[in-house]
Amino acid sequence: MNSPNLAEIAAKLESDSSKDRMLALAALRTVSAEQAAPLIQKVVSREKNLQVKSMAVFALGVKPNEQTYDVLINILESDPDYGIRADAAGALGYLEDPRAFEALVRAFYEETEWLVRFSAAVSLGNLKDPKAHDVLLSALNSDEVVMQQAAIAALGEVKDISAVEDMLRFAQSEDWLVRQRLAEALANLPSDKTEAALKFLERDSHPQVSAAARISLQRLADNAAS
Repeated sequence: MNSPNLAEIAAKLESDSSKDRMLALAALRTVSAEQAAPLIQKVVSREKNLQVKSMAVFALGVKPNEQTYDVLINILESDPDYGIRADAAGALGYLEDPRAFEALVRAFYEETEWLVRFSAAVSLGNLKDPKAHDVLLSALNSDEVVMQQAAIAALGEVKDISAVEDMLRFAQSEDWLVRQRLAEALANLPSDKTEAALKFLERDSHPQVSAAARISLQRLADNAAS
């Protein structure tokens, strides 16, 4: 992007119209991270409109620079709005920065808002750190269905084969999305019981669960053959 266009975007970020500021943030998708990150950080530091700030925090995760990690950690640990803290947790997952592990674990255990804990669990999956085993099992054992979904997906991302036994009890969950997440996650978790569980899920009454199971069975077969 040439400098006049970048200057135009920067000017729109200063607009009194929240719609203009959101459109400008969206336009930064075509700008390099090096150019976009300082502008996004400026929005985050002063934005009062929660919708615009949420969009900016998310943008930090996809347009990072050297300061982004520290900015997101500060938001996660101190922003008064739990939705913004959840956005920061999610953006840290996009960064895939291993330094975020402890902050995300702390957020999961210490936060009272389920949305922040949910985002932290998802991002721990993005980090793919096997040390997340205990915290993700804690999420798996939550009474909240969305937390179970996040934990199952994250354990699959981490490729935590030791968690398969704990995960398989969700093959008969009343929530079809939980069963779908399980079918998808098992593609990354080859074990003695994985194939049998996927064949069970392949017969699931919900078409998206059975389709996910078929795809995962094929992925396991392809990986075994390669």
